[in-house]
Amino acid sequence: MSVLSDLLSALRDRTVTVVDLTAPLHSGTPVLSLPAPFANASAFGLTEISRYDERGPAWYWNDITTSEHTGTHFDAPVHWVSGKDGEDIAQVPAQRLLAPAAVLDLSDRCATDPDFLLEVDHVRAWEAEHGPLPEGGWLLYRTGWDARSTDAEAFANAGATPGISVECAKWLAEETPILGLGVETVGTDAGAAHGFDPPFPCHSFLLGAGKYGLTQLQNLAQLPPTGAVVVAGPLPIVGGSGSPARVLALVES
Repeated sequence: MSVLSDLLSALRDRTVTVVDLTAPLHSGTPVLSLPAPFANASAFGLTEISRYDERGPAWYWNDITTSEHTGTHFDAPVHWVSGKDGEDIAQVPAQRLLAPAAVLDLSDRCATDPDFLLEVDHVRAWEAEHGPLPEGGWLLYRTGWDARSTDAEAFANAGATPGISVECAKWLAEETPILGLGVETVGTDAGAAHGFDPPFPCHSFLLGAGKYGLTQLQNLAQLPPTGAVVVAGPLPIVGGSGSPARVLALVES
């Protein structure tokens, strides 16, 4: 198959590069914190089983504990009540795990306004310059928030984090051909989205429309506005609402 051979050649000679969009997963990885009385996700934990010792002389391995929504992760439709009859993470078709990406960079606006919201007009302005959003692709929203990922307090920013307006979330869900939304923040919604109507509109509208979310992405600054291909690899957890994921992008040099 010459197409795949050409891809392998391009990877070898670096005319196509691989950009890792995944945040390292460890005990200090930021986790969304909900107020009482709501239950919260677990931080990532690593428990040693054996390490070349009497418990296992030739091998090293660990148990892991984590929530489905810790670190860079993939939201399936069933994660939200509006998508409760939709796909769980194991039911997401494998073909949809490779898709083109449109990258919208509003990091300059978010640097001066941590509560900045993406609006329909921002997306339309991007389309006027770069063409329509990709059919069956990802909208990746760059805010510059990945620069805060090593400081949990700065990452949470007391709940002031950028996101998407109610109108824009509804429009992306119902009127655009994208398969999902990717962000650099802890979740796809803004920090103030609990007070929106409806609350958490990205979750409500996009997952309710059978679309997906990718969160806590990094290195979006290395992607062009168009032309990159995203490879998202969640675990196929049967009945799962989501999964930590390794997310890569293929970019032509």
